[in-house]
Amino acid sequence: MKKSYKGEFGYIKYRRQIGMLRTGLFLLVIFALFLSGLFIFGSSKNYLSIIAALLCLPAGWSAVNLIMFLRAKGCSDSSFNKIESVKNGLLIRYDEVITSYDKNYNVAASTVLDKNICCYVEDDSVDLLDLEKHIKKMMSQNGYGNYSIKAFSKLDDFCSRLSQLDRLRQDKNIDPKAIEDAWVPGTQETAASVLLSISL
Repeated sequence: MKKSYKGEFGYIKYRRQIGMLRTGLFLLVIFALFLSGLFIFGSSKNYLSIIAALLCLPAGWSAVNLIMFLRAKGCSDSSFNKIESVKNGLLIRYDEVITSYDKNYNVAASTVLDKNICCYVEDDSVDLLDLEKHIKKMMSQNGYGNYSIKAFSKLDDFCSRLSQLDRLRQDKNIDPKAIEDAWVPGTQETAASVLLSISL
C-alpha cells in the first residue's frame, strides 16, 4: 500500500485502506482481550475486559473515520490523466473532501493561482454554487478576500480554465509550488494551504 498525503491523487483510497486495517485490528484486539479474559478468569469481570472496553473508544473513532472516507468520492483515473496532461506549471490538489457544518463537498481536483480558485467536481450531488459560497466564506475568514472562485462539473470546462490560468502563471512568472515550499510554519497559511486545511 503506497502512502498518499492529503491533496495527492489516491489519498481517499489510501485513507480507506488505512481505516479498514486500523478498525479491523482494533476489533481483533478487543475480541482477543475479552475472550482471553473469559478463558483465563472464567468471568467477564477482569482487567482484560476493562482494557477491551476502553479500546472500544478509539475503535469507534476509527470506524467513524472509515465511514467518512467510504462515503467520499475522489478523482477518477481518466480525469486525473487528462488534468495532468494540461496542468503544465499549475499546482493541482486532488481528492479533497471540503467540510462544513451541514455537509461535505467531494472535490476531485482544485488549483489556486493569483486570487483565483478553480475546482472540479465529479460528484453529481454537490451544489456548485453552495460549494463556491462555502469556499469564499472560509477563505475570507482566513484573510483571503476578493478571490474569484469557480467550481466546474464538466472536465473540459475545468481543463479549459486550467489552460487560461497557466497562461496567467506564465505572464506573471508565478511558481505555485515554490510559493508553497517557501511557507514558514507559524506564519499565515497560503491560500492553497487554507483550501487543503478545510478538507478531510
